[in-house]
Amino acid sequence: MTLLTSELRAQLIANADDPQGDHVPVAKFFNPLGPGVWLPAFLHEDGQTLFGIGDLEVGCPEYGPFSLIELQCLDVGLGLGIERDILFETTAPISVWLDIANEAGSIRAAASIIARFEREG
Repeated sequence: MTLLTSELRAQLIANADDPQGDHVPVAKFFNPLGPGVWLPAFLHEDGQTLFGIGDLEVGCPEYGPFSLIELQCLDVGLGLGIERDILFETTAPISVWLDIANEAGSIRAAASIIARFEREG
């Protein structure tokens, strides 16, 4: 699977114009067979370093850089790799995701909480 479409890449690059901004996550990458979820907010000018929240589901999601190449090359088993959630949409900024993920213990747990808030408006 292509993790970054040209549209997603363009949005991540646009967000990099304000790296201190509280951007909405542009995509959601996940391990289909186990722990691991990443929410990128912007792409560094090197074109390979994403910044956002990474969560290996050990109870402490973190904001920082992660490698697009490493995500693309990761073999999680059964011939599968990291995938992109093609249905992912959110209006919550990365700071809200980080706060709720840390409180709930994971990005996956935060997703249901944030989805409920977004539905209720």
